[in-house]
Amino acid sequence: MTVLILTSEEDVTADMVVVHLNASGVPVVRLDPADLTGGVALSGEYVHGAFRGHLSAAGRLVSIDGLRSIWVRRPGTPGARAAAPSSWLTEEASQALYGMLRGSDAFWMNHPDAARRARHKPWQLRLAQRSGLPVPATLITTFPQAAREFAARYPDLVVKPVSGAHPQDPPRAVPTSRVAPDTDFSAVAYGPTLLQRRVAKRADIRLTVVGDRILAARKAIRDDADPDEVDVRFAVNTLSWCPADVPPRVAAAVRAYMEGAELAYGAFDFAEDADGTWWFLECNQSGQFGFVEVDTGQPIARSVAEWLARPDPQRRAAADGADKEVR
Repeated sequence: MTVLILTSEEDVTADMVVVHLNASGVPVVRLDPADLTGGVALSGEYVHGAFRGHLSAAGRLVSIDGLRSIWVRRPGTPGARAAAPSSWLTEEASQALYGMLRGSDAFWMNHPDAARRARHKPWQLRLAQRSGLPVPATLITTFPQAAREFAARYPDLVVKPVSGAHPQDPPRAVPTSRVAPDTDFSAVAYGPTLLQRRVAKRADIRLTVVGDRILAARKAIRDDADPDEVDVRFAVNTLSWCPADVPPRVAAAVRAYMEGAELAYGAFDFAEDADGTWWFLECNQSGQFGFVEVDTGQPIARSVAEWLARPDPQRRAAADGADKEVR
């Protein structure tokens, strides 16, 4: 049984997992949907009530029925690097590839439908609330007056994009920024704006969930840190990530979130305040983990590899039954 990894060629995080899979002798095929219809090819046959599908990449041919698991890591847009790319080809390639893969019995990390839903920040915030995770007061609005009233209630705010990255090539990360006290919010009318109460944090928390396993890391905020540097991705902080214990209530809420989101993998970001409360900021369904593993030594890549390589209970039961019949 083969593990299929859908990601870009330059994905170092995926490389870390492939090393563990190779060491375990688990067959792996890695491809980027962007390479359809150049370096990647597919075929699916539906005849006499049966399906036979195959994928080809880098000289490797794999049966879709022979897939153990599928890791949707950081795949490109289907058909984007074709000789004549177009929106029509992208839709055709996406329908063909993901439509065939959806019909397999493979485990997903994460299923495309769940991953697409999980990218929506407003949906994340509501699920986090329902799961029991503390969420900072947040407003998403195109009403300038609503923004002004929210700022009057919560004078110390940050602003962040609703969607995450700016849609340029390559995508550009938009940092979370502190809102100036004299902001009049008139520009809110021109696009949805996400305002959130700033957490006066003493540490950033990155919590990674792989199946049933939860691994948390903590990076303390320097005493001389600039209070306007609120985004851990861009802040100047020479301190390292360190392993952290997960409070039982947070662990239970995170598990409820993962179950509600139908995710097998999630990278949670929290802000820890002076009282030790972990405030939920977001959950990235395909978030990076290499930088945490390098600092902490936590076996995240190995955990992902083990999850992808796990046996299918139904297939195992069928195989055991067939073996008993042979005997």
